[in-house]
Amino acid sequence: MRIPPAPDEDHHVHSTFSDDGTSTPAENLAAADRAGLRVIRMVDHVRVTTTYVPEFLAAVRALPRIEGLTVLTGVEAKILDVDGSVDAPPELLASVGEPGGPDRILLADHQVPGPDGPWSPRATLERIVEGLDPADVIEMLVTATIRAIQSVGPAQLAHPFSILHKIGLTEDDVPDQLLDALADAAVATGTPVEVNEKWRCPGPRITEHLRRRGVLLVASTDAHVASDVGVYAWVGA
Repeated sequence: MRIPPAPDEDHHVHSTFSDDGTSTPAENLAAADRAGLRVIRMVDHVRVTTTYVPEFLAAVRALPRIEGLTVLTGVEAKILDVDGSVDAPPELLASVGEPGGPDRILLADHQVPGPDGPWSPRATLERIVEGLDPADVIEMLVTATIRAIQSVGPAQLAHPFSILHKIGLTEDDVPDQLLDALADAAVATGTPVEVNEKWRCPGPRITEHLRRRGVLLVASTDAHVASDVGVYAWVGA
C-alpha cells in the first residue's frame, strides 16, 4: 500500500492528553525528528465534556522548533449521528482553524452514526440480524461523514471506514457512487483524508478512487506511543 507522496509525514499522533496515549508531546516531537519527518500533526481525543484543549495546545506551542519539521495540531472527535453532529464542545468546534485553536478537527467513525445517535458495533450487528440492510448502514455512515465535514471547521477524515470490519462489512461493500459523493465533499471543503497505518484503512481501492477524484491523501500512523511515530509498514509498502 503506497500513497503519493511518500510517507515522510504523520498527520495523526496521540499524546498523554488522550486517555490512551503514553508519550508526551515532547517525546513525540523527538520521535518525529528521529524518523526524519517533514510534518507531524499532534492530535488528541475530545468529547463534548472535554476541557483540556487549551492546555494541550499550549504544550505543543511551547515545544522547541526543529528545522525542517512542521508541527500541526488537531483534535479527534467521533461523528455522532446521520445529521453529522460531532462529539466536541461547541466552543471548540468554533475555534478550529482560528487563531488560538487547533488547526483541524479529525472526524472519526468510532461508532456507526445512526439516526438517533451513535450505534455501537454490537448494536449495529443486532439491527442487521433483525433485518436492517447493510447497504443502509453504509449509506448512513457516508452521509453522516459528508454532513460532518460540511458543518464543522477545517477537518481531516480519521481512519475512514475503520468501523466496517467491526460490523461484518468490508470496504468492497461501499459503492462507487457513495465514494464519489464523499470525494466531492472532501474536495469542496479542502478536507484531507488520511491513510491510516494502525487500522490499515482505507485500502487500495478506496484510496485510489479518492485520489482520482482529487482528494488530498495524507499518511498517518495513529500512534499512541512515540516509538510508532512516523513508522510505516503497510502505508509505505
